Amino acid sequence: MQTWMIIWGILFAVTIIAELATLQLVSIWFSAGALAAFFCALAGVPPLIQAIVFAAVSALLLCITRPLLRKIRVKDVLPTNADGEVGKLAVVTEEIDNLRDTGRVRISGIHWKARSEDGSVIPEGASVRVGRIEGTTAFVSSIG
Repeated sequence: MQTWMIIWGILFAVTIIAELATLQLVSIWFSAGALAAFFCALAGVPPLIQAIVFAAVSALLLCITRPLLRKIRVKDVLPTNADGEVGKLAVVTEEIDNLRDTGRVRISGIHWKARSEDGSVIPEGASVRVGRIEGTTAFVSSIG
């Protein structure tokens, strides 16, 4: 009996630590199941029943709370500053040449390192459209 109390206590502690480390609700249900199994062990319930209680409580809480969490989670993710620049027009401030590793554009008043999406050379002063941003580099395509 004491061995199983230790096992359930350790499992409870590990799942709580995992939950605190991730803050993503990945193990909280197992923590509750381990706690229920711990109390069963404390009451002298056989190990097989403890395991069934652990599985049942964990599964029940998972089934009940998961749909609720999906409803209240943030659905409209706001784009970051960089994501907000995708699709905008920009002006080339330094000739873009992927082979020579040169190129800069100004997007909304901010200068970005730039690369041509199709590999073409784009001259200084040209207007381009931002296709994507990777790190600090804007990948652009000529619009005219």
